[in-house]
Formats: sequence, C-alpha cells, structure tokens
Amino acid sequence: MLDKQSDAMNRISPKGHVAILAFPFGCHAKPVLNLVCKLAKAAPNTRFSFFNTLKSNDSLFSESKSEILDNIIPYNVSDGVPTNHVLTGNPLEAVDLFLKAAPENFKTCIEKAMADTSTQISCLITDGFLVFGSQMAENLDVPWIPIWIPLPCTLSAHIYTDVIRHLYANDGVDGQGKTLEVIPGLSTMRIEDLPEEVLPSESLFSHTLRRIGLVLPQSTAVVMNFYQELNPTLLENDLKSKLPKLLNVGFLSLSLPLPPLPPSESDATGCLSWLDEQRASSVVYISFGTVGAPSRSELVALAEALEAIDAPFLWSLRDNFKDLLPSGFVGGANKHRKVVSWAPQAQVLGHSSIGVFVTHCGCNSVYESISNGIPMICRPLFGDHRMTARMVEELWGVGEKVEGGVFTKSGVIKSFERILKNEEGKKMREKARALKEIVGVAAGPSGSALQDFRTLVDVISLF
Repeated sequence: MLDKQSDAMNRISPKGHVAILAFPFGCHAKPVLNLVCKLAKAAPNTRFSFFNTLKSNDSLFSESKSEILDNIIPYNVSDGVPTNHVLTGNPLEAVDLFLKAAPENFKTCIEKAMADTSTQISCLITDGFLVFGSQMAENLDVPWIPIWIPLPCTLSAHIYTDVIRHLYANDGVDGQGKTLEVIPGLSTMRIEDLPEEVLPSESLFSHTLRRIGLVLPQSTAVVMNFYQELNPTLLENDLKSKLPKLLNVGFLSLSLPLPPLPPSESDATGCLSWLDEQRASSVVYISFGTVGAPSRSELVALAEALEAIDAPFLWSLRDNFKDLLPSGFVGGANKHRKVVSWAPQAQVLGHSSIGVFVTHCGCNSVYESISNGIPMICRPLFGDHRMTARMVEELWGVGEKVEGGVFTKSGVIKSFERILKNEEGKKMREKARALKEIVGVAAGPSGSALQDFRTLVDVISLF
C-alpha cells in the first residue's frame, strides 16, 4: 500500500484533492469505495485519498484490485481500540470505540495526505454515519458530501428521531404496532421496524445518529445508494425539502446492466455448476450475510422446513454455524441440496434456476435481489433490516416477512409454498420482474441515476 502511495504521488499532479472517510463496519465501506472508483475514472486529474481502518482497507483493496485507479490512494486509520483492550463481542462496543477516536484519527491522516502531496483538501466525502464530517469540512473550508448507504426510509427515521421518540414515549411500554403516519412517506412503517438507535439508547452510536437531522442539511449534497424511482413520492419530496441537494446515484454495490454470468466451471465454489442442473425458478437460495445469523432454534426450524419441501436449495452458511444444524443435514452427495461456506451471491441470484431468496434484508442483498427480479422471504436481524423488509413486503410487494418475524418450521413451509407454488408467488415474481425493469431504466444512459452522478462529478470538480 505504501508503494502505491509513493508511485502515485510521483505521477499525479492533482487539480483537486478529495478526502473520503469510510465507516468500516457492516456493508458500508465497499459501496463507498465503488463510488470512489467511478469518480476517479470520471475525474482522472483529481486525487482521491481514501481513509479507512487497516483491516477494512486490506480486504477492500485486495477484492477490488483490478478496479483501483492510480488516483485513488488508501490511508490506514486507527480502529480506536486501545492497546491490550479485549473486545467483549458486543458489536456496538467496537463501533463506539471507533467513533470516539475517529475525529482526531481522521484529522491526523488527512494532514499526512496533504503533506504527502503538498496539496490541500478540496472536498470532503464521508459515510453518512460520520456526522463530525460537517465540522471537519468547516474547519478545512471545503464542501462536505455525506453518502447514505442504507435505504432512504432509514435516513428519514433518523431525521425525525425526536418526533419518533415523542411518539414512543406517549404510547406505553414499547410502542408495538404504532405506525409512523405523521412522517411523510413512512405510513407503512411501525415503531418495531425502526433501527435500535432511533429509540432511546445510551450508546455513542445512537447519540451520533441522532445528530443526522441537524447536520446533513449543512452539507453541499447528499449521495444516496438508491434509485429515486423506488421511493414513495412523499418520502422523496420530503427528503429533498430538508437536504440541499439529493443525488440518487443508484445501487453502489452493483454495476448495471448486470454483466453476463461467467462460465460455470470458473466458479470454484461449484454453486453455478450445481445450479445448472436445477429447473428454472425452482431453487431456494439462503444467505444471512457476513455479520449476524438467526438463533440455533431458528436455524434448525429452517433446516427442517427445507427437508420437508419438494424444492432444491442452496445455503450459504458460515462454517461456525454448520454444527448447529440437525445431524446429517450437511455433507454427503445430494443433487437437491448444497450447503457452502460462501457463495458468489450476485452471480447466484442472476442464475435462471433461483426461485426465491431467503435473506436478512441487508440493503446490498436486497439490491442484488431486486436487480435480478428475485422475490424474497425476509428474516430481518437488526438495525435497518426491519425497515427494509417492510419496504420489500408492503411497498414493492416483491417478498414477505416470515410468519411471526422468526423462523418456525410451519411458518417457513407456508412461505415456500406461497412463493414457489401458489398464485401469490406468481404475482410476486411479476412485481419483482417489473421492479427489475424500473431499475434497469433508471440505471441506463438516459436514466436519473447517471444524471445525478454527473451532477456529483460537477460538484467535486467545482472546488
């Protein structure tokens, strides 16, 4: 990484110097780097200094090696964990430690990047969770452009945090079942759908996100990892009324139109070759991402339901969870089931044999499913997953939450039968294909996303 920095500094005489501050947790950093790669190609005379933790940078830059241009220079920022400190396993602990140290750590690295090139920062781009970017940009006297990675509905929830907390406080113990009709575009949402941080909490992360509604209006522009055509009109208009320049640049985790699938034999996991042997729209694909998973009892219920239905399935399940499944479930030759530690998800969802996707509703997974026209069975785990699942089920109609919100054998079987065998599933697949077409047009050469991306390039080039 240091060699790349020195080589690039010898060859680049930048006309602009953009600093990008990543949030190294969950699915956030990769989409941000994808956007930076597009910006670096569109503005080849601009230097992009990318600030992120060592662990996250190592993963990102090894995965995206072929896409990284010479004008993107990575810098490693401390993760904020004190020396000899042992993390308890609570994911919020690592987030809070990072956020506590982040302003000073990023400042130090930005100063190094400016010294390396004798070039001042001309624009600051940050993950939307890094709300201190507003003050940092003011100190640097440069424009600030936050990127919002989750769905826009979650941004609205954070903007209206104080209104929601008032509703929550006046509605008894937990507010269960209360809808958010007072918030434009969120009438289908319920209190229980909200990310934990929107409701009263003592975590630094919660306090940070509560400031979003105060600081984002101070930005030069807000970049959305989304297509505006997928938003309720009320929500889109309300966000535009509160933010200075809303730029929906499309799904940052994907390149649309989707590339053709690679030769099946090139897939080392064997997933594509196995899918080749299955009937069209018949396979259940299951994945819960890389961070969380349902409880042991739910995994067992899901496994029992899969054994009970007459459908092939492909399950991407981390090795440390496989021992929780019923004896004999994993292993052995079976042409109707395949359990792997990791699957090339975007390619799997693009295969014609996939009939339904069982997902935790992480935004990248949902975007991949939408882009391929695949209906979903949703088991949200935490954070923004529940709001995303509500959008999937009630706004877009391209999936459903599992009965009762948790996996039971009977509930999962009902979902499989509805989507794979019944008329409801047929209608869901039709809506999924229609949504895919909407996204395809929005991502096209005359689409709204490209127009907003060009505006973003213009914004960073003005300074």
